[in-house]
Amino acid sequence: MENNSESLITVDELCEELMIGRNAAYSLLASNQIKGFRIGRIWKIPRESISRYIREQSKM
Repeated sequence: MENNSESLITVDELCEELMIGRNAAYSLLASNQIKGFRIGRIWKIPRESISRYIREQSKM
């Protein structure tokens, strides 16, 4: 696994990147449309999960 601190982002950074609200971000994570994991109460989201989500959505 890549040891780059920028390879994981938080929910706030996800919101900024996709220009969505926190509720929408948590909904995407809960539905597993964007894959992430929790460490305690903090969500960590791999950047690759966001890229994959964008690619899938743009195929419509």
